[in-house]
Amino acid sequence: MALTPTIAFSKTRPPEDGVRVVLTDDVSALPGLVGEALAEQVRRAAEAAKFKAKLLSSVEILAPSGSTLDKLVVVGIKGDKAVGEEDWLKIGGTILARTKGASGVSVVATAASPDAVAGMAEGAVLRAYDFDLYKSKKSKDDAEGEAPKQDAPATITFHVGDEEASRAAYERLEPVGEGVILARNLVNEPANILTTVEYARRIEALRDFGLEVEILEEEQLAELKMFALLGVAQGSPSPARLAVIRWNGGAEGEAPVAFVGKGVVFDTGGISIKPAAGMEDMKGDMGGSAAVVGLMRALAGRKAKVNAVGVVGLVENAIDGKAQRPGDIVRAMSGTTIEVLNTDAEGRLVLADALWYTQDRFKPRFMVNLATLTGAIIVALGNHYAGLFSNDDTLSAQLSSAGEVTGEKVWRMPLGKEYDKMIEGKFADIRNIGGGRAAGSITAAQFLQRFVNDVPWAHLDVAGTAMGSPSNEYSQSWASGFGVRLLDRLVADNYEQA
Repeated sequence: MALTPTIAFSKTRPPEDGVRVVLTDDVSALPGLVGEALAEQVRRAAEAAKFKAKLLSSVEILAPSGSTLDKLVVVGIKGDKAVGEEDWLKIGGTILARTKGASGVSVVATAASPDAVAGMAEGAVLRAYDFDLYKSKKSKDDAEGEAPKQDAPATITFHVGDEEASRAAYERLEPVGEGVILARNLVNEPANILTTVEYARRIEALRDFGLEVEILEEEQLAELKMFALLGVAQGSPSPARLAVIRWNGGAEGEAPVAFVGKGVVFDTGGISIKPAAGMEDMKGDMGGSAAVVGLMRALAGRKAKVNAVGVVGLVENAIDGKAQRPGDIVRAMSGTTIEVLNTDAEGRLVLADALWYTQDRFKPRFMVNLATLTGAIIVALGNHYAGLFSNDDTLSAQLSSAGEVTGEKVWRMPLGKEYDKMIEGKFADIRNIGGGRAAGSITAAQFLQRFVNDVPWAHLDVAGTAMGSPSNEYSQSWASGFGVRLLDRLVADNYEQA
């Protein structure tokens, strides 16, 4: 993996050498920020670059004369509105991008709040992420026998007004960033490495962070009558698993908040096979489960004062003589019979049993499920919003608010009896697809709603945001880790004990 910079905080003055970063929302204030010796050089550089201190803009001076600095970078932080949580992440990512290769970077952030400083630090770490695990040479410029070039600074030191508060703020955010990186790693892994068994093994390793983990194997799933989930897996040599991850940080006996993830480690489409073009991306069809796993890692890492449970169904949708056929009928754990008209609509079958199991066993305060469920949601929303479907206005509003703060945005889509009729079965209770191409993401959500009973519930269709989404200042990865920060914010703002 790429080098992750060490983050440090200091109340001391920045050193007079190395690489220095200065933040400003006012060009006229630059002389006071950089000192009289550099003021004229910075003024001329800003004028030449038409630098107006606009948010995320920057200007650089290499080896400024009259100074022992290697580089001076000025980053603009003036936004059209108040600079928010995601903006600070982007500023941190911009700092990282402008200081690659430095052994150490000093960021003058004495005017920034502790939360802003922590956000910049996390943004820098997330920007440094690069999934290069399987590259023999980590850079095309590497000479044989030489160490790979350093893409990220070894250390980023934030020179702040309140060192203790800045460090404390970052200690709360750091586990969330680690959860995002865990989710990215899982989604980026190839399916020949991240089999269902290997995925379960990695989840079991989370016990080291204080999480309780159970892995249910095929025999146990059959005893529970999870035949919707098992039907998806029956064409693969990679056996089905259900992982249950628990964090007990709240009051003893208090009902948990619950998160459920689709973990299809590879999706061929089954007998209803997908087109060859782009099928390699289906290694990421477990992006919803990765977000749940990353979230549980984050909650444990920051010792969240809440009881939480994460449940992920792990299967591979493959093809052999035992594979599920179009027209098959399976009985879910709930007792509902399902007519499988399209084996490529498999994620909802996995979630049907996982959701029913979660609400039945844990009696949660709410359930949020995440799944790369439908291409239809990408047609509707593109790659910038996840689709939100919910039976509860309060939970929906909380998710929308968390999305606005974190930048992991959601857009509420409708549910209704009119759509419910589209999944009524001919030979079974329901069928796993609606009629034709219309309202594909909605009929998928209507299907899932059959398995939540009266529990407050939200379904996030993250097909457009978990993988292949546009890169930004703090994410250059094919796998974004979408959902970890969103759900952590949901919990922190609404469900943790004071």
